[in-house]
Amino acid sequence: MKNAIRTMDLNLLKALDALLDERSVTRAADRLALTQPAVSGMLTRLRDCFGDPLFSRTQRGIVPTSRALELAAPVKQILSDMDALLQPKAFDPASAELTLTIAATDYALKAVVVPFIARLRQEAPGVKVSVVAIDYSQLQTQLERGDIDLALVTPETTPEGLHARNLFDEEYVCIMRSDHPQAREALTLDRFCKLDQVLVSHTGGRFSGATDEALAKIGKKRRVVMAVNSFLMLPEILRVSDLIAVTPYRLAATTDGMVVKTPPLPVAGFTKTLAWHDRTHRDAGHRWLRATLTELFA
Repeated sequence: MKNAIRTMDLNLLKALDALLDERSVTRAADRLALTQPAVSGMLTRLRDCFGDPLFSRTQRGIVPTSRALELAAPVKQILSDMDALLQPKAFDPASAELTLTIAATDYALKAVVVPFIARLRQEAPGVKVSVVAIDYSQLQTQLERGDIDLALVTPETTPEGLHARNLFDEEYVCIMRSDHPQAREALTLDRFCKLDQVLVSHTGGRFSGATDEALAKIGKKRRVVMAVNSFLMLPEILRVSDLIAVTPYRLAATTDGMVVKTPPLPVAGFTKTLAWHDRTHRDAGHRWLRATLTELFA
């Protein structure tokens, strides 16, 4: 009996449950969408497994033995547990408690994470969010190990093999403080190239970027006199100087006290992408979190 239980087919338990409920081989067969001989055969195997007749035949059908009645509740519980195991757990944002770890640059922190947090506080207040600096060299490993759950990257920096979804396309604009001498003047290309500028270089030590590549194509250069490693530092620097900066529009639009101007030449923007590992791809909670995040920028 012990060995029989170890190798028991789950369908046998379903048959036993149906026989206990229906008290008829015919009705149990209909319920299971099987033939009557098939269910009779399953009953024979069940009797061998449990070492008990389980049912006695009468004029009105079959009557369970004492042993069969003892098995009724445990069998229903096992089948219920199996159904729960095989069904994805429902996710209720309002009552959910989990921690989401996001890898992001300082730009993505302000442009993406801040509005995301505002939405979460309304719809899923029990979700904690941890934001860590993005390390492109370790990104795939961190996602595989579960050190991070989501990464805010670009298509070019998304490691192969990850799931990814583009959130939005970003463009560059030129900003300066509201009382800058150039604030009310037209920003011509020649004037733009003569103004002292600050540039963001995440790697540090670089004094050229996408704007300089665009200028080089038309034989022009600008005056970059300062490089910083954070977009979030730009407003403070611009407020205390006559420097100007080329920055992503979503940062400029949320910064007070700045004048925003269109650059005097096209500067290639970038696409912000959400990336995640297959480890969390099917998880109901993570699916809801990703859907909520992408809806913000739909």
